Amino acid sequence: MPIRGKFISLEGGEGAGKSTQARALAQKLRARGKDVLMTREPGGSPWAERLRSALLSDAGQALSPAEQTVMFAAARADHVDTVIEPALAEGRWVVCDRFADSTEAYQGSAGASTEMMALLRAVAAGDLAPDLTFILDLPPEVGRERAEQRDTLDGFEKDTMEVQGRRRNAFLQIAAREPARCVVVDATISQDEVAEAMWRVVHERLLPTLTVA
Repeated sequence: MPIRGKFISLEGGEGAGKSTQARALAQKLRARGKDVLMTREPGGSPWAERLRSALLSDAGQALSPAEQTVMFAAARADHVDTVIEPALAEGRWVVCDRFADSTEAYQGSAGASTEMMALLRAVAAGDLAPDLTFILDLPPEVGRERAEQRDTLDGFEKDTMEVQGRRRNAFLQIAAREPARCVVVDATISQDEVAEAMWRVVHERLLPTLTVA
């Protein structure tokens, strides 16, 4: 039986560079002989990708925070069952652009109850939690400016600075609550500096026998 793989998630607000850093991290891990699966939430499996499209549509944005939480949980359950858990069981490393912390930060800060989120997280993911979570932190104004450089903004990216500020605070509260799992990285520095900071943490926590370079 192969040794179980490692699960790394990247979290943060809009424009923080999660997708870019996920690709960079996966590349570094592969260069050191790791079999890496890159995935994302919402999405990551065919069914979850369909729910992603619905959630990011105008109709999805019109749902209440509680209704959105239910849909995210449904997508996560399929993602975990069909993609993440099988990969980890095969000994692969999983690098995921967002996971359950985003639901807490986004829908929780919008009013979804803590009790409901905890229940749905348990239903969708069971005992599964990332071995390491990077929270890429930057002011919402900077994130909006970066996001606007893309062709289009989704509904979450269009939210007010006040709303996005609440999400940022929620992510920082998660990091303070779970320091053994979460590491906050200043996302205002250059992409290369962020990638280097993340790699040093991965090396120290998950790959202590490898060289940093």
